[in-house]
Amino acid sequence: MQAPKPSDALVTRLASSVSILVLDASGTPRRWIELEDAAGYYCKQQVAWDLGDNTFTLRGGISRATGQRSTLTLRSIVAVRSDSGRRAPTVVAPALARDMLFARDRHICAYCGGRFRPSELTAEHVKPQSRGGATTWTNLVSACKACNLRKGNRTPEQARMPLLYVPYVPSLHEAFILRNRRILADQMEFLMAGVPAHSRLHAPDQAPA
Repeated sequence: MQAPKPSDALVTRLASSVSILVLDASGTPRRWIELEDAAGYYCKQQVAWDLGDNTFTLRGGISRATGQRSTLTLRSIVAVRSDSGRRAPTVVAPALARDMLFARDRHICAYCGGRFRPSELTAEHVKPQSRGGATTWTNLVSACKACNLRKGNRTPEQARMPLLYVPYVPSLHEAFILRNRRILADQMEFLMAGVPAHSRLHAPDQAPA
């Protein structure tokens, strides 16, 4: 039986709100893709295995032999054979981005402990750039504008503003969580299982509405 072609209208409607988590055959996260791209893996028989509580059924054309409409069911987490021979980026630090930094820190100021909206936060260099501080995950924290102004061109020790938490490089699993704001519950459960215990994602604090 020929693999069904996903309905364009259905794919368009779902793709705006659903991302499929792609793994390699060993279970290492590789990327987020749209529903239509995931359907392509199924149709080309490149799916090694899949899992997840969430399923999505796409409807194709009518079979001449049976008179039945063909369907294709996808799951929210898909392991792809074509990625199994590639080296997984397990030791590569994710690229720095302000939204990922704020998400890593749970939108909490590293100096006063207040919780702020992204527009109220700054990416603050713990060791100032003028003193040789690098723009890296381990030298950047989220700081509210008031604390950023108060600290100025000083180290936390000089400003007598001790850090409330230690900056760190997000792990591979954590980076996948930080990149996607619409993660399904089963995808979150899978990724959180690989997040180190020191990650701030284990803290209950949430970003303000």
